[in-house]
Amino acid sequence: MTDSQGSPRLFVIDTNVLLYDHNCIDNFQEHDVVIPITVLEELDEFKKGNDLINFQAREFIRKLDKLAGEKLFNDGLSLGQGRGKLFVKAAKVSAGSIVEETFTLNKPDHRILALADQLRIAHPDREVILISKDINLRMKAKSIGINAQDYETGKVENVDELYTGTGILEDIDTDLISRFYEQPFTVPRSDIDSELVPTPNQFFILRNGSTSSLAWFNPDTDEFERIIKTRAYGIQPRNAEQTYALHALLNPSVQLVTLTGKAGTGKTLLTLAAALAQRQEYRQIFLARPVVPLGNRDLGYLPGDVQSKLDPYMQPLWDNLAVIKSRFSTDSKEYISLQEMIEYEKLLITPLAYIRGRSLDGIYFIVDEAQNLTPHEVRTIITRVGENTKIVFTGDIYQIDTPYLDSQSNGLTFLIDRLKKESITAHINLVKGERSRLAELASNLL
Repeated sequence: MTDSQGSPRLFVIDTNVLLYDHNCIDNFQEHDVVIPITVLEELDEFKKGNDLINFQAREFIRKLDKLAGEKLFNDGLSLGQGRGKLFVKAAKVSAGSIVEETFTLNKPDHRILALADQLRIAHPDREVILISKDINLRMKAKSIGINAQDYETGKVENVDELYTGTGILEDIDTDLISRFYEQPFTVPRSDIDSELVPTPNQFFILRNGSTSSLAWFNPDTDEFERIIKTRAYGIQPRNAEQTYALHALLNPSVQLVTLTGKAGTGKTLLTLAAALAQRQEYRQIFLARPVVPLGNRDLGYLPGDVQSKLDPYMQPLWDNLAVIKSRFSTDSKEYISLQEMIEYEKLLITPLAYIRGRSLDGIYFIVDEAQNLTPHEVRTIITRVGENTKIVFTGDIYQIDTPYLDSQSNGLTFLIDRLKKESITAHINLVKGERSRLAELASNLL
């Protein structure tokens, strides 16, 4: 697609876009892409470290180096057949320009704005668009007449219609519902509704008045199967969605589970309990979460060694483990087994970045707070999964702790939307908070 004059557009890319998706320059079709020299300076600050954001910076720098080879950026580098060129440019701010008069140029964002304004003046026949995940920078650009847009690749269009993994089937024949309470506790899909096309591993309440049954759709047999409420390592589900979640977490045919829901709905607790209940089936349990410092402050501001700096971010995971331990006496075999698993690192609670490079064969792998990951980071994690590994992503897609993600663009939303129709995946959105009545009131009303 070209602009009204028929010329390819010029897209100016902000640093945060490259840190979100290091392959982003491949997604602009026949249009030209401009990387401000300021962006390369910022990437230089991110290239060292073990977190996924550092990996993104390093990968883009390598990609740029491979693309350039011995060539210069003066005339642009071809991005491939039928696609535009890539330029790396420095801003040359003209005295009296609107950027020079409006902003101080000691900020990287303002130097990026200056380049976008410079390109707009130099190419009046072409549309210049600043691509940034920074809302404030986009607003600044628009205030001085520069077109600015979010990076849309990987965004889910309508998050309010995101797949929930659950449903209710009303007015089901009571005789059919009764069959779920008799051996073999299954009913063929065609007996319930021949035109119904459920999603694989979708969960339902089948109901007729006061008669009901919880069931899930088995894509391998094309049947609805009754769900019997069970407990896992001392944890009992308290509502229908928690019962669904525990079923998916314990189902060996489901290799990937996503759980969403607000705070207090039991996402992490249920997942950890299910993992412990299946500890004999896996050689190790990994419970990991991305480290997102509050207020975007670096970990360096915290006192102590590396472990001391990371402990506050891992504490919620230890809290869930403490809840499970409290279900048993200190001399019970379950309590002793749990202590031994921690001591011998059969159960490992760690920052997600520290998983990098480890073998993911025979692992029950839990990724907590997955809404703080980008789609690319989620993809990177899943592609490391080996044989006999089950992976669970949990999070609240409306509770984002990183400034350049939202409910539409985070990796958890992306994952749910893309994999919902696969037979080895399951998703459940937990609705009701079970932490306490007060916590539920605060979540709903404050």
